[in-house]
Amino acid sequence: MSYYKHHVFFCCNQRPEGEQCCNNHDSQKMRNYAKDRIKNLKLAGQGRIRVNQSGCLDRCKEGPVMVVYPEAVWYTYVDREDIDEIIEEHLVNGRIVERLRI
Repeated sequence: MSYYKHHVFFCCNQRPEGEQCCNNHDSQKMRNYAKDRIKNLKLAGQGRIRVNQSGCLDRCKEGPVMVVYPEAVWYTYVDREDIDEIIEEHLVNGRIVERLRI
């Protein structure tokens, strides 16, 4: 059994000025929002959900990006509503959000 039911990684990489990267789309802020939301819903911790930041996930042109393991489902997002939908649908109810999947 995995230590976490879901492990979520947000790319928070910052590339040099002029280069495309997830952090140019407020990925750090969105990761912080997701982490706080998971904690407030009491879904964080062993056997549950862990939200982390990562370095470059090498999909910047599709960004901002996040990936959910163990399913290895990649998402892009625009705003908090997208993050809320991923949390509710995928992390809570086990349904992949196809409209945000990359």
